[in-house]
Amino acid sequence: MAIHKQPIQQRIDWLFDLADRHGAAFRSPETCLARQRYLAEHPTAIAVLKCMDGRVNIPVVTNTPVGILMPFRNLGGKFDLGWPHLGEVLAHHVQRMVSTGRRVLFLITYHFSKGDPHRGCAGFKYDTVAAMAHTDEIRQQVEHIFGAAHGTVYPLLVGLETDEDALIVHGKNGAKLDMATLSAADRPLLADRLAALLPDMPAQMRADLLPLLEGNLDRIVTVRGQIARHERQLDFDHREWVICLGRGFDFLHTPNVALIIGPYSPNLDEPIKTAASIIRNNMAAGRIPDDGLLLLASVPYDEIGVDRARAEMKSRFLSRFAAEVIGTEFPELADKMAMRTAVLDWRSRQLELI
Repeated sequence: MAIHKQPIQQRIDWLFDLADRHGAAFRSPETCLARQRYLAEHPTAIAVLKCMDGRVNIPVVTNTPVGILMPFRNLGGKFDLGWPHLGEVLAHHVQRMVSTGRRVLFLITYHFSKGDPHRGCAGFKYDTVAAMAHTDEIRQQVEHIFGAAHGTVYPLLVGLETDEDALIVHGKNGAKLDMATLSAADRPLLADRLAALLPDMPAQMRADLLPLLEGNLDRIVTVRGQIARHERQLDFDHREWVICLGRGFDFLHTPNVALIIGPYSPNLDEPIKTAASIIRNNMAAGRIPDDGLLLLASVPYDEIGVDRARAEMKSRFLSRFAAEVIGTEFPELADKMAMRTAVLDWRSRQLELI
């Protein structure tokens, strides 16, 4: 039976089993060594600003080892670096990377479907032009904060066509590199094409971006084979049943399971109401059972002691805040809502219920 059709407790058990398996894979000796080797060869720190949509799984579409790319996810992929908490988190990340001698590449992403606009980003009402305009605003904000010369921090606009998992890398003046138009024969030319597209990007950073594009070439071949064999589902209905609030949900890349809300916007009640409304509609349409939903709050921590204690307090606050919003606006959902509050050990990716 598909997971979205199962009773709520079985769905909750499945979700935490998924989190456990993700953490175990991250901590395995082979994975740890692969990650260390990769970072030694490719020192650029790469962060990804992306939508909560489970199809936007940049490590998978680039064949990049787990734990290399730093994710920042939000409902609709909407960010504003003027938001106090988001600005603080990004600045801290950049300063920590730079202090170890690493440059930082921000992949600022949008996504769309070439086969059906309504398989695109619902957060922008399936308007890809609006989504691209928003990512460009974020790029300008990054340049305002960290500098436009791009010597240390580089904001790069990247599109993801989700039917084939094909990346589109944007340069200046409308120039772009659409990976869906390339073949294996183009692989030796990728470095030169990237240099022509992004001449102001430091050479080491381009060398560290290159493996992601090479991995994407391989991914596109794999996906096209899945489509030809009818193994890849393109048309599907929304059937989310989880509201995730906070950070540390990188294990959740299954499409149409969760609505993930980053703790960034000062108007946090609005995306919570949007997410609750979507789940209410899913129940009303019979896309998911109406026996319950899950509210999961999570906050990561780096160190035991004060850092973990602060994460616990913040996670409890987020959980209470969301429950109050849902209880006020959607009392019929509040009666069916299961709540779980957690912290995430960022070093081990262990999700810990509190």
